[in-house]
Amino acid sequence: MPLGGVIFLGVFIAIFGTALVFLARATGVKNKRNPVVKMDPYECGIPGQEKKDTKVSVKFYLTAILFILFDIEIIFMYPWAVNFQEFIASGVGGFVFVSMLFFLAVFIFGLFWEVKSKALDWE
Repeated sequence: MPLGGVIFLGVFIAIFGTALVFLARATGVKNKRNPVVKMDPYECGIPGQEKKDTKVSVKFYLTAILFILFDIEIIFMYPWAVNFQEFIASGVGGFVFVSMLFFLAVFIFGLFWEVKSKALDWE
């Protein structure tokens, strides 16, 4: 029975959300003018410095992706450390500890790979 409720709720949310989007589109204000000023980028009150064909270095994106990757791994470690005493008390502490060691091994391997491949070198 719980699965039926989940399916019903999912279908209801999909139908209701779609109906709201179409209702908002049908009753909303339609702006036929498209001034050029609205399409310009805004940089703190000064005219835009970059052109459309400005190339951004891939290193910026790589640094951001690596930061997010390692930040998420640290976030996964925090709840494990907070609840480790409860895992020991319930008798699964050894299994949880070995699984975290595996997780840390993958984490450390990724860190060494990042340093070895010089992913953060800017030259």
